[in-house]
Amino acid sequence: MKLKALALAVVTLLPVVASAHEAGDFFMRAGSATVRPTGGSDDVLGLGEFDVSNNTQLGLTFTWMATDHVGVELLGATPFRHKVGLESTGTLATVRQLPPTLMAQWYFMDGASKWQPYAGIGVNYTMFYDEDFNQTGRDAGLSNLSVKNSWGVAGQVGLDYQLTPDWMINASVWYMDIDTKVSFDAGGERQSIDTHINPFVFFFGAGYRF
Repeated sequence: MKLKALALAVVTLLPVVASAHEAGDFFMRAGSATVRPTGGSDDVLGLGEFDVSNNTQLGLTFTWMATDHVGVELLGATPFRHKVGLESTGTLATVRQLPPTLMAQWYFMDGASKWQPYAGIGVNYTMFYDEDFNQTGRDAGLSNLSVKNSWGVAGQVGLDYQLTPDWMINASVWYMDIDTKVSFDAGGERQSIDTHINPFVFFFGAGYRF
């Protein structure tokens, strides 16, 4: 009896194995998503390449586990707002964008592991809107700004750490191929500039399994 009581006490004190990431699971992550463009553009009116600023917004991911190791994830976020300009002129315009991205993922560990590294590849569609020159741009004679929506491939690596059977923390890095055309009127002529945003997106947040 004493041995049974001791064994029960030891089992009670042992940490609960946090199983998750199993076939049929659905979980949502929320946290900060920072977009850091890495690309450039064609020359703009002989003044150099466009410079696009970083921006941080609320990021959301929704994941369904098709098997114990294969997940399907959709990335969403509140709209990102970027400043666009040239080194010689400073900011000329602001642009908002939404980059919904669908990923197929591979999770390397089994469901009993608290650490869940994963990698994914998928497709990104970036929608640009609210493009507008600021006063500096207008004073330079620029008008009628538009930015073309973009399709491109995307890749990611990430890591979940399971706190409880339902809660996790997450860190991940995304790379998105975002190539677009920036068009505007200058000096009575329509200009079209090939622009390569190609950002890394850094995500830090928490997740919950339903």
